[in-house]
Amino acid sequence: MRILSKSTAVVLAIVACSCGSAVPWRNEPIGEEVNLAFTLERNLVEFSTITIDGRRGRFILGSATPRSVVDPAFVPPRSQHAMQISAKQTVALAPSRTSLGGVADAIIGAEVWAGRTIAIDYRTGIVTYQKDQIEPAQMKFYRFQAEPMVEVVVDGKAINAIVDTASPDTLVLPAAQPSRGSANVRVADVNFGPVDVRYANVSHARIGNRLLQRFFVSIDYGRRLVGLWNDPRVPAS
Repeated sequence: MRILSKSTAVVLAIVACSCGSAVPWRNEPIGEEVNLAFTLERNLVEFSTITIDGRRGRFILGSATPRSVVDPAFVPPRSQHAMQISAKQTVALAPSRTSLGGVADAIIGAEVWAGRTIAIDYRTGIVTYQKDQIEPAQMKFYRFQAEPMVEVVVDGKAINAIVDTASPDTLVLPAAQPSRGSANVRVADVNFGPVDVRYANVSHARIGNRLLQRFFVSIDYGRRLVGLWNDPRVPAS
């Protein structure tokens, strides 16, 4: 898999801190849902059907970004923007404005899904925006208070890591000096073995798309639950 440049990773880290098997549901979801197509470009979840103020752009999913961010060069400033997520549904967006350094035109943050659930199917390239609670089966669940978090075992030690879909990396671990190294990593009973990881000046570990894409990921922002399903449709690497 390709890894983004150091400058790209830094921009995303700063912003974040501010058909074989069935999917893992016991029953079909009930209630309104919207399926949002995406591509995994540069190991980032990039929406392909969303528009902001009628304009298409490079919009990435920021599961741990509290408030959406729009690059000032993309659209003129205003108090509120209209983000169309389907033919019939538009969401009001009041993002912060920060230069994203060419990485994206916008990062769609957690406030868009407040009180709701998103399910990220990396295998099919679909993010499902689910208004009702989902009834999961075969998923490992983790509760969180602020940003979505899961337990990760690093070299035999269990730590909490923020689920950060705006990170193209494997795992970012707190350290005084930035560097790269190797660690044995296990997530939701999946043993990844030795993994190339990044050490950075962050307050919490952050798990990115290079590991998350091994799973079907559900984030229930209402009940504050993250679910990981070891997706058998994804070849083990």
